[in-house]
Amino acid sequence: MGKRSSKKNSAAMLDSDDTASISSTSSVRSDLVPVGVAADLQKDSLLDQSLDALYEKRGSTREKALESIIEAFSTNLQHEFIEKKFATLLHQCLNSIKKGSVKEISLASRVIGLLALTTGWGGNAREILEESVPSISQALRSRFESSKIASLLECLAVITFIGGEAPEETHRSMQIMWQVVHPKLGTNVVASKPSPAAVTAMVSAWSFLLTTADSFSLSLKDWQESISYLSTLLDKDDRSVRIAAGEALAVIFEVGDFERFAGEGGDSSDCAREGYLHLKGLKGKVLKQVRDLASEAGGKGAAKKDLNNQRNLFRDLLDFLEDGYSPETSMKVGGESLITSSWSQLVQLNFLKHFLQGGFVKHMQENEFLHDLFGFTPKKKINFGNEDHALNKHCEKRLYKSPNSALAKARTQYMNKQRMMLQDRKTGHYAVGCEEE
Repeated sequence: MGKRSSKKNSAAMLDSDDTASISSTSSVRSDLVPVGVAADLQKDSLLDQSLDALYEKRGSTREKALESIIEAFSTNLQHEFIEKKFATLLHQCLNSIKKGSVKEISLASRVIGLLALTTGWGGNAREILEESVPSISQALRSRFESSKIASLLECLAVITFIGGEAPEETHRSMQIMWQVVHPKLGTNVVASKPSPAAVTAMVSAWSFLLTTADSFSLSLKDWQESISYLSTLLDKDDRSVRIAAGEALAVIFEVGDFERFAGEGGDSSDCAREGYLHLKGLKGKVLKQVRDLASEAGGKGAAKKDLNNQRNLFRDLLDFLEDGYSPETSMKVGGESLITSSWSQLVQLNFLKHFLQGGFVKHMQENEFLHDLFGFTPKKKINFGNEDHALNKHCEKRLYKSPNSALAKARTQYMNKQRMMLQDRKTGHYAVGCEEE
């Protein structure tokens, strides 16, 4: 695929000086210890107090404590605190998800996601995923408030992205997400119609995980259902829904190897070819929709900024679908350029920026998980000491998930070669059976 500079390149310099200071009620006397040490002790004391407050019966007290923890984890990487209190914090947040108010569930979900982002790949991330999925899945099936649903979906996406090691784990989380707004695919799901905000959150979280999913394990029917549903979202009135659907379709057409279905062999080859033709028809429909959205002349009640964002996205998508050009974007973080050169990278970056909010710059400068994911080296590399050893143990997995890495590029070249061989031979390695509706 070719590359083309995006019209949406960010020229703004992001600084790390906007980190909010955290006041302290600690009894530690700052005149007896160095200033830097005193500040760290005060922050640790605040986190300990906030963690203790999660045991309180009053919900409002727990909510304020969770807000303080979010502030601390957003403005600093709390590695020392996690080493001592990881399990306690995780399980108190899970209790909040099980028993708390809508606000408490949303806050606890965010804390768990920040906890996973701070730990990075490793044993703790695995534990977060294994312990959290049952509670998140159950919470998604009750009380359908948009803010709660969005927070739970974003949390599920982050902990799966970091803690999921097997393709089945990623697919399980994607299926849980899909069932939130597409209940016909599962049972025991909420029957009420999801709001545009919930649909947007689901599609964004789902496409974030799709960037690392094993596309070869997805069937022809999986792709057909996904593209068909997302195509219907492009016709919705809500612009945020259309933009999220457009990004998801971009990732689908980037990572999906649809040509392998053209030459499926076996007794069901006629059905497979028919399904492949249907898939091509869906792509043609999407192409027409994308062309219309790239030149939409306003209306449908949205701000000019939202309209421009939509036009830019769908113009880039149109370039990709027609000519194979992937968008290239560049933004400054602390004086260094953070570059993306594929739809998958762009979706990952946009999702994590949205999730981290005001903490994005701090994490992008000091979080080695994000450095490895995006191939980014800040001007002042922070040494986390013992964390380096844990990260190195998971180097192979990290490289696999980073589209910038040599391993990922080599994998892409190999897959392209395999696709060419499949087209030449008109044979496939996967049999797709017919299913009666």
